[in-house]
Amino acid sequence: MQQLTLPAPAKLNLFLHILGRRVDGYHQLQTLFQFLDLADDITITVRDDGKLNLLTPFAGLADCDNLAIKAAKILQSATSTSLGADISIHKCLPMGGGVGGGSSNAATVLHGLNILWQTHLSNEKLAELGLQLGADVPVFVHGQAAWAEGVGEQLTPVVLPEPWFILVKPNCHISTAEIFQHPDLTRDSDPITVAAYLQRGARNDCEAIVRKRYPEVDKVFKLLNNLAPTRLTGTGACLFAEFADKNSAERAFKQLPDDLQAFLARGCNQSILHKHLQSRTNSI
Repeated sequence: MQQLTLPAPAKLNLFLHILGRRVDGYHQLQTLFQFLDLADDITITVRDDGKLNLLTPFAGLADCDNLAIKAAKILQSATSTSLGADISIHKCLPMGGGVGGGSSNAATVLHGLNILWQTHLSNEKLAELGLQLGADVPVFVHGQAAWAEGVGEQLTPVVLPEPWFILVKPNCHISTAEIFQHPDLTRDSDPITVAAYLQRGARNDCEAIVRKRYPEVDKVFKLLNNLAPTRLTGTGACLFAEFADKNSAERAFKQLPDDLQAFLARGCNQSILHKHLQSRTNSI
């Protein structure tokens, strides 16, 4: 096989509690990841000269800083392969929205190249490599809805209801570093359990800061919250509202202004990347 096209799905942080700050500056947190059936598509073609090329560059982002290329380089180095790849990314996921687009792209490239280069690494090893690129990469590598602790890398698979969501990206880009460094950020939330979350829900500790600092987010939050209870995913900027079924989500979606960047998607406990990989394995 010389070419492969795979999805790189979005995720939501259904809540985000910050428990404290570690001595290394990172934050100890709890969050719950669930995937969406909304994805970028990544096409990877094998090269025999060892070169790694991004055929779809992004404005304002050097190719060498793109997580897809970084993932390819890490896998290439870890396996000492002499092969390379051309990588094309067809973007659907909003950039800088807190839905994990870059991390998901990295995980999909790791899986795709692991197949094309026949490097035969386990999910655990791919996740270990992906963690070098960011705390969100391992959950995309494993592809299962998960309760996350530590800096987000300690994952416990969970099975959740799979509701429908409206996802809206306000017209702004949020600096994750700025939010986590903000002096007013809550950093002493009490730990909770999965059972407590399922019974009572939980908040996003970043939400108040983001809404205060970014009027565009606050405006969209108020608009969407009139249709259904609304939350911020990660440090934003994307906001999401949950619906029990597709019909109610579609009715609410039709009430949104046409100038909003909005998406209708279903929650998934298994990522569509892993459904694709599983289907591929079953067909061999």
